[in-house]
Amino acid sequence: MSLILSMRLKKSLYAGLAVVVSCLCLPSFAQNFPNKPVKLVVTYPAGGSSDLMARIMGQKLSEHWGQPVIIESKPGAAGSIGMEFTARQPADGYTFVVGNLGPAAVNPLISKVPYNMDKDFIPVALTATGPNILAVPTASPFKNLNELITAARNKPDSLNFGTSGPGSMAHLGGELIMRQANIKMTGVPYKGGGLAVNDLLAGQIDMMLSDALPVSQHIKSGRLRALAITSAKRSPMMPDIPTFAEAGLPGLVAVNWWGVFLPAGTPKPVVDAYNAALVKIMANPDLKERFAGLGVEALATSQDEFKAFLASESAKYSKLIADNNIKAE
Repeated sequence: MSLILSMRLKKSLYAGLAVVVSCLCLPSFAQNFPNKPVKLVVTYPAGGSSDLMARIMGQKLSEHWGQPVIIESKPGAAGSIGMEFTARQPADGYTFVVGNLGPAAVNPLISKVPYNMDKDFIPVALTATGPNILAVPTASPFKNLNELITAARNKPDSLNFGTSGPGSMAHLGGELIMRQANIKMTGVPYKGGGLAVNDLLAGQIDMMLSDALPVSQHIKSGRLRALAITSAKRSPMMPDIPTFAEAGLPGLVAVNWWGVFLPAGTPKPVVDAYNAALVKIMANPDLKERFAGLGVEALATSQDEFKAFLASESAKYSKLIADNNIKAE
């Protein structure tokens, strides 16, 4: 036997042995996971809903695991910077990201992003959903959704709605309303949802579809009027607001959502350990109450349920974006 052939055989044997050892060690590795601090990547600036939820989740995971969960803030590019950062991390379970509708579903449809959701990530669990509220100033003549739709039909493009930029939930929600109601309105883009809410309060724009946190306090104080909510059922947090179906637009359901993703290649026992931990902590009464205070519902799905949900969201918005030629600025 030649020396080269002998070396090749030895290399092959060593490689095979390494695979066997690796497979045998994975359950033990998962059992002991984590044995050092874990990084939780947040894709939006501090103080927003995503950041606050991640910090609450990180605290509960830290208590559950007995290891620190360190928040790594990577905001920018509508969440895409944080997603790219996570995709490039070692697939050992020690870095995960809370992704949401924008960077995980919409951004890849409206712009070229430096990651591929199918190839670069493993979806672990859907962890929260939150409805959007169609709000108008209290001085608005519209007391309900039907009055608003009638006015828009009578005078196309006479009404406007605030958005936080192309592809934002406020923008896509406005497009969904126009498509479902067969009306035309004008979207007014802002650099952030807070700026749009300020102009809504001042009566500078006619309406806005907003997540609950920025507008709920103003609805309670009487400065804004809620016409409809985008959840499939009335929200227990805001039971007086009718769903779009109840208000006259059946089938219009559009929720914000957040879920946990790991870098592709993370061993399955570790992914399973993550899912089990999330199922445990997301049912914690204190966590659920704190999430409710942010206007969202805490939950934890199976991996398969999350994958099916992602597929349905992609199908819904890819058609809407293509039909309306929506592009990132």
